[in-house]
Amino acid sequence: DEHQDGDDQAVTRTIAPKPGSWYSLCVHIVSRKTLRDFRERHSDAEQPLRAWYSEAAHASWVHPKNIKARCPAASFLTENRVVFIIKGNTYRLVVHIRYDMGRVYIRFVGTHAEYDKIDAAAI
Repeated sequence: DEHQDGDDQAVTRTIAPKPGSWYSLCVHIVSRKTLRDFRERHSDAEQPLRAWYSEAAHASWVHPKNIKARCPAASFLTENRVVFIIKGNTYRLVVHIRYDMGRVYIRFVGTHAEYDKIDAAAI
């Protein structure tokens, strides 16, 4: 955005970060409700999911290596899907990440047995 200021012809620029650019500070998680609904059915998952959410919400995930540095057990699938192990592999969380936009979309959260029945790369 450029504009000139009166008679002195000074040009000022407003610089705003592009969402998902390298200088974005954190990611946006869509949909927190999915996690909340799951915690209501599996109370033992509440603390581990809150910990994951806190980590993710304050993360700067612009590349898979950023995730791997903080979550070494994370698995990377096609189509920018990432599988997180929750509560010592009792639960699995599958997300789709738009690195370019700084968004994390919750695609699945379930028990390990439920996870085995889905196609995590396509969900």
